Amino acid sequence: MKNNRLTEGNILSSLLRFAIPIFAALFLQAMYGAVDLLVVGKFAKIADQSGVATGSMFTTTFANVITCFAIGVTVLIGEAIGSGRGERASKGIGTGIVIFLVMAVIATVLLIICAERVAVLMHAPQDALTQTTQYIRVCGAGIVFIIAYNVLGAIFRGIGDSKTPLLTVAIACVVNIVGDLIFIIVFHMGAAGAALATVLAQAVSVVISLAIIRCKKLPFQLKKSDIRWDAIYAKKIFSIGLPVALQELLVGISFIFIQSTVNAIGLIESAAIGVGEKVCAFLMLVASAYMQAMAAFVAQNNGAGKHDRAKKALQYGIQTAFAAGLMMGLLAFFGGSLLAGLFSNDLDVITAAHSYLRAYAIDCLLTAILFCFIGYFNGCERTMFVMVQGIVGAFGIRVPLVMLFSHIGNGSLFLIGLATPISSVVQITLCITAFIYYERKNKKNLFCD
Repeated sequence: MKNNRLTEGNILSSLLRFAIPIFAALFLQAMYGAVDLLVVGKFAKIADQSGVATGSMFTTTFANVITCFAIGVTVLIGEAIGSGRGERASKGIGTGIVIFLVMAVIATVLLIICAERVAVLMHAPQDALTQTTQYIRVCGAGIVFIIAYNVLGAIFRGIGDSKTPLLTVAIACVVNIVGDLIFIIVFHMGAAGAALATVLAQAVSVVISLAIIRCKKLPFQLKKSDIRWDAIYAKKIFSIGLPVALQELLVGISFIFIQSTVNAIGLIESAAIGVGEKVCAFLMLVASAYMQAMAAFVAQNNGAGKHDRAKKALQYGIQTAFAAGLMMGLLAFFGGSLLAGLFSNDLDVITAAHSYLRAYAIDCLLTAILFCFIGYFNGCERTMFVMVQGIVGAFGIRVPLVMLFSHIGNGSLFLIGLATPISSVVQITLCITAFIYYERKNKKNLFCD
């Protein structure tokens, strides 16, 4: 327990020690989709590539929503650990298990039945409709493992352990790579094979995580009697996690809208936007790691009454994340073709993807700042604000600009890509304004209640 506490020691080194394993785990997790698209791009048809690009856009959005909802569990556990009340953590975890189990059952049924309808709603190109449907349906059948993986990760982060999820996802990544090679190259299953490999990898990760939990000494005792619905803890989880999940859902819908808009332009553009988004998933990993780390770090320190330490973490996080974002932005702007070439052999797809990545290079810098603020506000339970700023960015800025830019320059992917950094500027402005407002509201520098 002592080793996992984030309330002690040098702030920057504690934050980095916690964030680096999260980054590594996110990197390996991103490899799931990346390897899927890479192998499909090299050994299958463009229709399969488009199917994986569109289908994984949907499943990734779903997984991100679950991850954001699970922040409610992370913050609850973090505050309980920080204040030394382990029984609250165990009861919160038990209630969380019940909530997410119900969600898994409902999601499985809906995705299996409605897979084709989802593909149509995403404007999957007609030539890739079957492949997109297959990808979504297979992932839907295994959605229980995707949900379980994200919930287990939230639990580990809440107790200050970011190394265990890294171990499990590393093993799962190897399983996914082997699965892709077998299902796509040997059995020629295309998009369906890529989805099957992803589900199998997540299942292995969940089994390993559960085995570790049984053997690991936790800072609290989780009993079978804790795994039940408790209205008090359920309200806490929903009040924190639901606004963040809704915000992520709407943001995800805005990016699905981008994919759908580009799908209507043509098959090459559809594949290119999928390749570009896979590259972006890697470029944004540092910012995403800071967002998750910041939420747990701030929650634990607020639980311990160390609010100044939490604010210092935000400052250090922005500085270090921005430096990493600068490097990622330069890589995207000047090396976009090289990065896109890892996922496709088609020169037209590579060229179009690089055009999209040039616009995203700007957002690498902005996201470093934005995600640190979001993680901080999540840790402070200011999730309603997080939801509002996300909705403003997604539907007040990004979607209208995509609609506008798609009719300019013959559907230039560079112009379409610019909608994202423009929305990030607005969101950062809102975050800074909110931070100043809350600071003034709390005259004693007690930012969080």
